[in-house]
Amino acid sequence: MAELYIDKKYYNTLYIEGFFRMMKDPSYCYKFYWLEAIVHLVSEGRDKASYDELINEMIANAWYSVLEFHVHLSGINGEGVIKDNLEKAVIRLHELTALPSHASKIEIKNKIAEFDKDRELHNRKMELTKNVPVKALSGFANTGEEQVSLDGSAGRMRAYFNLLNETTVLLPYTFGDESGLKRTIYFNDGWIQMIQDNTVSILGWVQMEKVKWLQNNNPEVPSLVYKLAPLDEKMRKLAHVRKLWGSILEIHPVADVFGNQPIQEDSYDVDHFIPWSIVMNDELWNLMPMDSSLNSEKSNKLPCWEPFFERFAGNQYAMYGLIHKMDGIHKLYEACYRDNLHSIWANRELYRKGNSKEEFFHILEKNMRPVYDSARRQGYEMWIRKDQMGTELNDRV
Repeated sequence: MAELYIDKKYYNTLYIEGFFRMMKDPSYCYKFYWLEAIVHLVSEGRDKASYDELINEMIANAWYSVLEFHVHLSGINGEGVIKDNLEKAVIRLHELTALPSHASKIEIKNKIAEFDKDRELHNRKMELTKNVPVKALSGFANTGEEQVSLDGSAGRMRAYFNLLNETTVLLPYTFGDESGLKRTIYFNDGWIQMIQDNTVSILGWVQMEKVKWLQNNNPEVPSLVYKLAPLDEKMRKLAHVRKLWGSILEIHPVADVFGNQPIQEDSYDVDHFIPWSIVMNDELWNLMPMDSSLNSEKSNKLPCWEPFFERFAGNQYAMYGLIHKMDGIHKLYEACYRDNLHSIWANRELYRKGNSKEEFFHILEKNMRPVYDSARRQGYEMWIRKDQMGTELNDRV
């Protein structure tokens, strides 16, 4: 497990080892999102919360990963069916609301309240109450005289942990007598202070354990650590690539990959062929000049491989030729090294001098196609243009 450093003074008053064990041996992802929700609410000064509030917080925290990146929180079974009720709750809420993947927590929680009568959403949330609240405390179990099986009923386990808190060890929280989603959990004062004093460290620890779990269950999703929450658009580094393509457009006509019309120097964007949300980088081999209006239409969707990859590769090859023909273009290419040329295969194979057109296309396809196919398996939506190419593209998908 990742290291978590807690101020030593708390070891004298709290069972910190039990707190460490709250993340140990998960069967599903729930423990991570449950503890994360508690830490967020405690850090805001709360001393109690209902199951409903905590599960709503969990849904809001899982929203972006599930919808933007198609991350499966606890994998899928052999028939391709989602196993995780938190993931199912996110998907159901999205079906009801069509909120975007980058919606704020406030927007998400408002919509949960608006659709709280929806039977399927309610049932998903109720499923989360059966084991999550009690299983999360399993690291504190059996520290007293009474030894219990952690497979006991939720009611028996709640009673056990409340008694354990009174007689043996102070727990992070105890359970109220309400039923269903209205049940309250009460945060204990000593733990409130510890969490508030160590919020940053605890959240970092939870996130690290969560990333390891999610990456294990989503081996085809690259750079998962960056896919837990929306990132600032300013992190994208396209300035040098834009200068490179801008100089090329001044001396060489380039057709838009999707519109097949000449790109105008004053109305284009630099965009990713395979969406940024999949590759999570700004590598030159995946970037292209693109008509601004089509860029908005394409958004976060996958373009059809045929005929668009061949056009994209053709533009890349035209750039490649100019890089090795003109000193000025080569200097602009070199300026891309810091932000846009980190892939070893691109530096050593794709952009090396001497490739024929066929060799260049083969190297590019060999490295891009597996990423593209992985995105399709993850469920990324295909982009089919509604124009004169519509019939052709529908036949190809």
